[in-house]
Amino acid sequence: MCRVIWFLKTLLVSQLFHFSASMNAITPNNSIKDGEVIDSTEKIFTLGFFSPGKSTKRYVGIWYYQDPDKAIVWVANRDDPINDRSGVLSINNGNLVLSEKNQTVIVWSTNVSVTSTSNTKAQLLDTGNLVLVERDTKKTLWQGFDHLTNTLIPFMKLGLDRQRSVNWSLTSWKSPDDPGTGNYSYRFDSTGFPQLSLYRGPDKIWRTGSWTGQRLIGIPEIQWSKISFSTFEDNEDELSSMYGVTNSSVRIRLVLNESGVTQRFSWDKRWIQFASAPMEQCDYYGNCGANSNCNPYNVGYVDFECTCLPGYEPENPQSWFYRDGSDGCRRKQGMSTCQKGEGFVKVARLKVPDTNVTHVDLSLGLKECERKCLSNCSCLAYTSAYAESEGGATGCLTYHGNMMDARTYTNTGQDFYVRVNATELALYKKNGSLLAKKTIVILSLVALLFTITLMFSFFRRKKKRKAKYRTSSFNLAASSTYLDDSFDIQEQDGNTRDPDLPMFDLRTIVAATDNFSTDNKLGEGGFGSVYKGRLHNGKEIAVKRLSKYSGQGIEEFKNEILLIAKLQHRNLVRILGCSIEAEEKMLIYEYLPNRSLDCIIFYETQSSLLDWGKRLDIIWGIARGILYLHQDSRFRIIHRDLKASNVLLDATMNPKISDFGMARIFGGDQIEANTNRVVGTYGYMSPEYAMQGLISVKSDVYSFGILMLEIITGRKNSKFLVEDSASSYLVGHVWNLWNEGKSIEIVDKALGESYPADEVLRCIQIGLLCVQEQAIDRPTMSAVIFMLGNVNGLPSPKQPAFIGNKISFVAGSSTSEGVGSVNEVTISMFQGR
Repeated sequence: MCRVIWFLKTLLVSQLFHFSASMNAITPNNSIKDGEVIDSTEKIFTLGFFSPGKSTKRYVGIWYYQDPDKAIVWVANRDDPINDRSGVLSINNGNLVLSEKNQTVIVWSTNVSVTSTSNTKAQLLDTGNLVLVERDTKKTLWQGFDHLTNTLIPFMKLGLDRQRSVNWSLTSWKSPDDPGTGNYSYRFDSTGFPQLSLYRGPDKIWRTGSWTGQRLIGIPEIQWSKISFSTFEDNEDELSSMYGVTNSSVRIRLVLNESGVTQRFSWDKRWIQFASAPMEQCDYYGNCGANSNCNPYNVGYVDFECTCLPGYEPENPQSWFYRDGSDGCRRKQGMSTCQKGEGFVKVARLKVPDTNVTHVDLSLGLKECERKCLSNCSCLAYTSAYAESEGGATGCLTYHGNMMDARTYTNTGQDFYVRVNATELALYKKNGSLLAKKTIVILSLVALLFTITLMFSFFRRKKKRKAKYRTSSFNLAASSTYLDDSFDIQEQDGNTRDPDLPMFDLRTIVAATDNFSTDNKLGEGGFGSVYKGRLHNGKEIAVKRLSKYSGQGIEEFKNEILLIAKLQHRNLVRILGCSIEAEEKMLIYEYLPNRSLDCIIFYETQSSLLDWGKRLDIIWGIARGILYLHQDSRFRIIHRDLKASNVLLDATMNPKISDFGMARIFGGDQIEANTNRVVGTYGYMSPEYAMQGLISVKSDVYSFGILMLEIITGRKNSKFLVEDSASSYLVGHVWNLWNEGKSIEIVDKALGESYPADEVLRCIQIGLLCVQEQAIDRPTMSAVIFMLGNVNGLPSPKQPAFIGNKISFVAGSSTSEGVGSVNEVTISMFQGR
């Protein structure tokens, strides 16, 4: 009897082992039904049936084995769903076939010619590639990597297989509930010099630029050289780009989503988005029209990203004046570039224009390329083909038509050489020489003034003069040349930029504000007042004047000067300069006519100015601004005082985050800090920051969540009172309604019924996720932006923080400054535990 039991156990184990061993392949004798899966050999990928989003339709797809949410990386029958769970994936007449209704109806097939119908198998490889192979010869008859959907994973190729006429390209899903072929595609454009481009239908909307020798120029450089690599092939067999990983444990994927955005994710116990494109206005194809340069970093007094290339002028000056550059630029009138004395002006750090109007000669160096272009009157510009190849720039691209879609980068890009006539060339050389001389003189003066300042400070301290709140405590004025409102500086590349931070003469500001007239007063806060002003040239400005009696604002003032001058983003307020004389300390900003957000959303007479579309745009803009601070700026910056009164609105209601006096700079890999000086505004502070002094990017996420709920509801968090409610505050009330399925009731009445309820509810849910009590439960700003742009299922929020009827702080308080209103109580300082 014991021997019988032992034999049965052995047989059972043997059968289970055989079944398990075959589960990375489908053979003529081994198919899978809906509900069953196969795994790759090392259990990196899984293939099985799934239903996307809220759909009940069934598809066959592949996902990472360890991903509990099954983020799909490939779909077999994307345009041919099964309506029930009768699907079977099997080998039929040598092909891999998906069938339904007891295998009587074929839904999808690999559809290739096979010599033996019983000699094939379908196997899921550890790369995620599903292959149909001949079992004896191991020859690949068909592979999933030749039929991409919306996702690129390591070792998938984008491009063209010229021998087999296969096009490797991504196409978006129709929606999160439908993986069918959508309207966006991401593919190689082989016209001219090869480059990857993103299309909406037939229209190009973004391009990566060409291969530099190490990467595609329009894709931000990622410092992953130890774990990943990129390749580019352009030969008679194929044109392709591919990235791979050196360690199979690394999980990276690129997704072309339903909105036409390419998103890059990495895996660290969950998918984390680390990049996306197109991301800003200059990313969009032809944003500034032909023969122009889109520069998103134009700061100071030039609030327009479009500039004409050297030798060109706006095609439509009136549209250009109104900040519409879509008509582009034309050759300056009377300019000919086919005479004696013409040459080239270098424009640095560009994603060079679209290469579909180029001639390519890879045998030439840059000097030979210049001579070739100069000898041909139709040649308008030139650049290197490979800017980052070994031994320096190589190859020659010459341009012979309208130059579209150039844009500037800060630390990357290529040098681009634009042809101009002799007169224009002389002008650029003269300006360059004058600029160099001026720079030497200014640096010498600064060094001299700095030395004098040090001596003055030494003797001043020696005499023990009180200087805590005087100009010497922030000695910027002593090391800078005072400037008036003649601030335009022409650089060699033709762009107009401000110096590091212009200094304004006090007399200029007094005249601009009519001696700080009360009629020009915009608002008042604990650190001083804000005034509207107009310079002699007509430029409107906003002046933040630090109160001479304010002892608590010196550090904040200094922080804001040093910090915001280095920030460049369309959703951050632009600082134009400062003025420091005697007891007067002032910051000069761009003037934003619609003042601050709180002046609109919290007042019934004004809130109707913002329909749902505008409110959602404001939410998007604030989120992009915070993401820039947290991730994309030169420093990782925590704002610490994000609130409605610190969001300013320009003439088109574009939001701009302001007031960086309380901001904190983090190191590149620093994620958290502790402070004994807790600053911020009551109602917007995260619990770990308010109670323990812990600062992180999640502190700003909490404030953003509060602000988001305020924008949706038109009510202040700190002043919301409801009788018979479990909470006196907005967050608590929204939470209660959310639990009861009634959160739509809290939407601002000024919106009427003209809003998409599902979109508003999704935003309320995102807002609640941002105000979770535990920082770890809150999403990052990149995740927030992803959730705003996608309608996939969102996590369920937990009970948020601070929803009780009373919140007590033992702290001093003051009123924080803000353009346009007197704000809520601001916590100026208290001791964190």
